[in-house]
Amino acid sequence: MFFRKRKDQEQAAIAAPSDEPSMPHRVSPRSPSEAIKPTAAPPPPDRPVRERGGLLSTISGLLTAAVVLAIAAMIGVTLFDRQIREPGPLAADKVVVIPPRSGTSEIADALSREGVIAHTALFEWASRFSGKALKAGEYTFKAHASIGDTIETLSTGRQVQHAITFPEGLTSEQIVVRLNDNDILTGDINEMPPEGSLLPDTYKFERGATRQQIVNLMRAKQREVLNQIWLRRSAEIPVKTPAEMVTLASIVEKETGRADERPRVAGVFVNRLNKRMKLQSDPTIVYGLVGGRGTLGRGIQRSEIDRATPYNTYVIEGLPPGPIANPGRAALEAVANPSRTKDLYFVADGTGGHAFADSLEGHSRNVARWRQVERARKETPTDAAPVDKAEPPSDPSAVPGRASAYAPDGTNFAGSAPDPSAPRPKAFDASEGTKLDPLRNKTFDLNSAKSVPALKAQ
Repeated sequence: MFFRKRKDQEQAAIAAPSDEPSMPHRVSPRSPSEAIKPTAAPPPPDRPVRERGGLLSTISGLLTAAVVLAIAAMIGVTLFDRQIREPGPLAADKVVVIPPRSGTSEIADALSREGVIAHTALFEWASRFSGKALKAGEYTFKAHASIGDTIETLSTGRQVQHAITFPEGLTSEQIVVRLNDNDILTGDINEMPPEGSLLPDTYKFERGATRQQIVNLMRAKQREVLNQIWLRRSAEIPVKTPAEMVTLASIVEKETGRADERPRVAGVFVNRLNKRMKLQSDPTIVYGLVGGRGTLGRGIQRSEIDRATPYNTYVIEGLPPGPIANPGRAALEAVANPSRTKDLYFVADGTGGHAFADSLEGHSRNVARWRQVERARKETPTDAAPVDKAEPPSDPSAVPGRASAYAPDGTNFAGSAPDPSAPRPKAFDASEGTKLDPLRNKTFDLNSAKSVPALKAQ
């Protein structure tokens, strides 16, 4: 029993699993040298075969594909960005007009024809990916502008700015002629602007702007400037309304083109108004004869000086019924704050300006000096023919009370036919219609009619 029990215990011990790793089987060495040799490691166990499920495999494949596509997209975007930033083929700056209602393809074709871009497809893709709306208009593209620069120019809408300039003193009719002569502007003007309602200045516009838009802008600017100047006018000026200020400013504008003289000329007319003297301004004669046309193209004759018109300040008292031109800001400022002098007369001094006097005697001396200048000019005739001015008489005291110029004696009276044998009246101080004209302007009708004296019998 004792030995049987021992044998059973040994079998149970052999059958029971052990937590300790089993030692490799060691072969008994045959010799001492073999005993000191290391034993060979056992071979690794076989790797178990893992079976992957269908969903897990699909997710893994998708992730792998996404990574590959992301890398490819990054490479593509980098190359695409490099392409649209490369300098374009345009050798020099160029202005290109993109017609209205053009699509991306039409814009690409137009730019390709003008040599701005080389690849229309690349431009279309770039514009669509940018998400920016391309605008029609007239644009300046810089030399070697890239596709990105071109898209930026078209999307911001920074178009070429054109300019049109209206000198001070043009009539509304003359301004409309200039607008109609401009071939960049479009459309028609609805109606003739009232005289004096437009502010002469330089106005900028884009291609496609209408002529009526420029007129509206000029009228808005005139109202704005007039309101500002009216608020800071002198309390001593004898004008009661902004409209009267525009009328007087238009006369000042037409009398002198020199900025330093405007306040003093305005002071002469203010003094005459305060003394109830007739203004006797030559430009009012011209406007009464030709209206918005603006110029006679010759000197003023005696018959025209005495001809009664609503605007002739040699005949009517006070201001005419409306402006005779469109005065600029400086003329309006001069009337609002004229020079404080006692001057009542002025005459051309031969240098483009005027000599002023506060008495008829002083005026006579200024006229005598002008006569000397006139005689010197006769000896050295010039090509420029003076127009729209009357010549002062040799003896101003014979016809007292006139502010600036006088018609020469011996000319015809209003309503009579000119004498062919009589010498043609002279003129001075060239103005409208010549290359020396600094006085061109426009004004508006104030609807404050003045009484017109009856024409004298022939």
